[in-house]
Amino acid sequence: MATDPLSRLRASLSQPWTHSSDYDLNPGLVLPENRVLRPAAVLVGIATYGQGEPRLVLTKRASHLRNHPGQIAFPGGRKDEGDKDLVATALREAEEEIGLPPAAVEILGALPPHETVTGYQVTPILGLIAQDFTPRPQPDEVAEIFSAPFDHVMNPARFRIEQRIWRGTWRKYYAVPWGPYYIWGATARILRGLADRVGPCA
Repeated sequence: MATDPLSRLRASLSQPWTHSSDYDLNPGLVLPENRVLRPAAVLVGIATYGQGEPRLVLTKRASHLRNHPGQIAFPGGRKDEGDKDLVATALREAEEEIGLPPAAVEILGALPPHETVTGYQVTPILGLIAQDFTPRPQPDEVAEIFSAPFDHVMNPARFRIEQRIWRGTWRKYYAVPWGPYYIWGATARILRGLADRVGPCA
């Protein structure tokens, strides 16, 4: 069995997957059957350049945004008409938001979609960033660009379940804090799905 996280990650892509949502820890919540979800994609980018361990590239969203202000997120956004597919969406958004050249990314594949409370069906696109680049935050959307150790967010033991009031009722969610960054919500749920398959280093 592979012991390094990237080998385990590649192996996990051949395993069965199911979609996820912001409601997974709240099974009593009934959602409208006729709801229409808008397609979107995010780049789950793992930086492998340099001599250190692989790191996950994340952003802190600008505080003035309407949805999820100040939260930790993957680079990404909704699909535009000009995007060939959701891979193109993720790469375009990553270039716009953090200055990541598409040519620097090796696409490994797409994970099952994730439904958000804001009405999006988000497809996580998994990719390796093998080339160094100069992070450039888009001021309108990104307050900060940072990276977290990949093995930290691939360890299920690092995750915890918390809750807060949302629309008048308690809603549970995953969180996986790292340093000063509170990673939670959709980002943490997508990472937890990966962590359940990849797991920590031995």
